[in-house]
Amino acid sequence: MKRLLPLLFAILFVTGCAKTPPPNIIYILADDLGYNELGSYGQKIIRTPNLDQLAAEGMRFTQHYSGSPVCAPSRGTLLTGKNTGTGYIRDNLEMGGWGPDEPEGQLPLLDAEVTIAEMLKPAGYTTGFVGKWGLGGPDSEGHPNNQGFDLFYGYLCQRVAHNYYPTHLWQNGTPDSLEGNAYFAAHQKIDAPLDSEEEYYDRFAAEHYAPDLMLESVLTFLDQNKDNPFFLVFATPVPHLALQVPKESLDEYPDSLDSKPFLGGSYLPHPRPHAAYAAMITRMDRDIGTILARLKDLGLEDNTIVMFSSDNGTTYSKGVDASYFNSVGDMRGLKGSVFEGGIKVPFIAKWPRNIASGTTSDHVSAFWDVMPTVAELVGVEVPAGIDGNSFLPTLKGKSQAEDKPLYWEYHAFGGMQAVRMGKWKGVRLEIMRQEDSPLQLFDLENDPNETIDVAADNAEIAAQIRSIMDSRQPSPIETWNFVRDSTP
Repeated sequence: MKRLLPLLFAILFVTGCAKTPPPNIIYILADDLGYNELGSYGQKIIRTPNLDQLAAEGMRFTQHYSGSPVCAPSRGTLLTGKNTGTGYIRDNLEMGGWGPDEPEGQLPLLDAEVTIAEMLKPAGYTTGFVGKWGLGGPDSEGHPNNQGFDLFYGYLCQRVAHNYYPTHLWQNGTPDSLEGNAYFAAHQKIDAPLDSEEEYYDRFAAEHYAPDLMLESVLTFLDQNKDNPFFLVFATPVPHLALQVPKESLDEYPDSLDSKPFLGGSYLPHPRPHAAYAAMITRMDRDIGTILARLKDLGLEDNTIVMFSSDNGTTYSKGVDASYFNSVGDMRGLKGSVFEGGIKVPFIAKWPRNIASGTTSDHVSAFWDVMPTVAELVGVEVPAGIDGNSFLPTLKGKSQAEDKPLYWEYHAFGGMQAVRMGKWKGVRLEIMRQEDSPLQLFDLENDPNETIDVAADNAEIAAQIRSIMDSRQPSPIETWNFVRDSTP
């Protein structure tokens, strides 16, 4: 026994000094999911048991913001750590039209931009992106394979993603033709309801449902990379319109949810729009549950941080009834607005033994904070020039000083800006149409729904926020022109 003691001590010493393997990272991004559309955030109609369980086992943020009120720039801020005052992608800028033969893609992310995937590659991470991209089409510098992702599967183009039964998805640089899915336009209007639900499904469904294929791709990625650190973004297109969901999921919700059909126009018609919207989210939740179960089966659960959020608030488009579902509560604005309802989103993070179960944080954070958070938890340097701050201390239950103000700009609807600075929120609207668009100021601590403009009573705060707005950097492809600021 005495002879064995030195060997045992040596084994214990080596084991104790062994370096903890780097954590796996999964970021799940919903599309147009409102702040109140999960049960853990107060939803009463739509069932989301798996995401509610994720919140029960992790941390739920109450003051988290998306990168933009619309899809592409929000994704850009997430991946680059730059807000829309410094980043390249600031709007949904199309590179083609709506027909089946039009070029695919939106404005490509520049090769010079550094993404989270590119930041993690030197640290030995395998990287994957499954879902909706929106930052560059085929053969562009913005293609995910040119932005640090080893695997891409899904929609490169946001316009194509308006149909959940597309003719193809993309596997890296190759189209994955979906036999049995014939082309049909994702924007149609009918003059009167069809005779039956079956007729709707005959017209507006096909053999392959894109989210099902994306789930398969995610599970395969996990299986293939269980023995090495990975970073995976699962950017599901759900619940962005059109209203399309397999019949078995629709039937999980009763007919009583709907009193009249949606006849389409902006997007595809549906006989039971409320039920369809709820079913899309519940099916997404089911898929996320499947992913979480696979992590557990592979023995990866304890060393994987899982984050969940949404790219912006609930859409204003016809076909979705935000008031019926109380999708953003009493918050002002929806998708396309820099008021709270357009940019305040759910955020949940789970990391066993690192994030305490069942916790809630009111730390103010945004998409561009994700990159430095990931950098800190992995132990790599962040790229120069980013706008974000790590919220890893908050995730670990430590106190964290208030970070620098948050900034947004959006170029549609006349142009708009917003700044969150502590409890204060400043908003400017119609920037391209007014000589000197006034600043509206809101005290979110006492007026979380932005109903009372207190700028006149807080001139110094208003001036500070206006200064932040005026310090924005022009984009190399400027799509608007401030009347006061002469931009090139």
